[in-house]
Amino acid sequence: MKGAIRLKEKEMQSQNSGELIRMPESSKQVCAVKTRRNLSYWLFLAPCLLTLALCAGWPLLKTIYFSFTDAALDSLSDFQFIGIDNFINLARDQDWWIAVKNTFIITVVAVPLETILGMVIALILHRNFKGRGWMRAIVLVPWTIPTIVSARMWAWMLNDVYGIVNELLIGVGIINSPVPWIADNTLSIVSIILVDVWKTTPYMALLLLAGLQSLPQDCFEAAEVDSIPFRKVFMKIILPLMKPTIVVAMIFRGLETFKIFDLVYILSSGNSATATMSVFARKHLVDYADVGFGSAAATALLFFIAFLSIFYISFNRKRLNKLS
Repeated sequence: MKGAIRLKEKEMQSQNSGELIRMPESSKQVCAVKTRRNLSYWLFLAPCLLTLALCAGWPLLKTIYFSFTDAALDSLSDFQFIGIDNFINLARDQDWWIAVKNTFIITVVAVPLETILGMVIALILHRNFKGRGWMRAIVLVPWTIPTIVSARMWAWMLNDVYGIVNELLIGVGIINSPVPWIADNTLSIVSIILVDVWKTTPYMALLLLAGLQSLPQDCFEAAEVDSIPFRKVFMKIILPLMKPTIVVAMIFRGLETFKIFDLVYILSSGNSATATMSVFARKHLVDYADVGFGSAAATALLFFIAFLSIFYISFNRKRLNKLS
């Protein structure tokens, strides 16, 4: 008892004199515990990291390596190192810049539309009404359909000869003759955007609905009691609180849209005027059997996505920290 009292007096004296108080455990013991804990974390992550390295890391490094060679699909073992010639030729290729433009157009137009429509659907599904569970399941149907299936389905529906879309529009008097939704280059981009919005809006609605359900419900109950209009509730409460969720959802969806392939390839049949960067890379890798040039296009796409991700996340980091 006396020893405990003396120890307490020493601690108080050290506090008054500004000296450092010794912790019950030494710094070495604390570092050892942290080291063992970090090691256990890495051991648990090791199988996942190993699988990721084998399935994604090795092909990625191989693609970057081939981008500096003149490798061809029929002779992958016989090639020469040519430096950055593939990237120089890529920068001079007009079709590549058309693909870059198409990719940016689809991303810039489709992602905001999906976010706006997804927010509207999420707000509707967030309300308590009869049959809400069934409605949530029905809304997710377009997203659950495989992209290849939905793209082929829309290709039939948008066909200018036997497509049902033209038949319906002619029937209601909106158009007088069939419209070549897929054959025309401009309308083909519009069709790709609309189909992508139709398919991916449920995904955005699901993410935003999860964000709405995580908001404090006291604010909504107080606003309902005070009879505050929904427009003010949305602008003053929902939107400020949902900004971090919206930004993260748009980042993920923007990255997915930036590497869009299957939807564009099926709807436009690999047309150079409507191709995206992924379609351009696939065409040179497979159709033209030019592995070196196609790998350079794929590597350029990788760096595009990495640069946009780093820039966008860095730009919004301070804003997200303030909002959260």
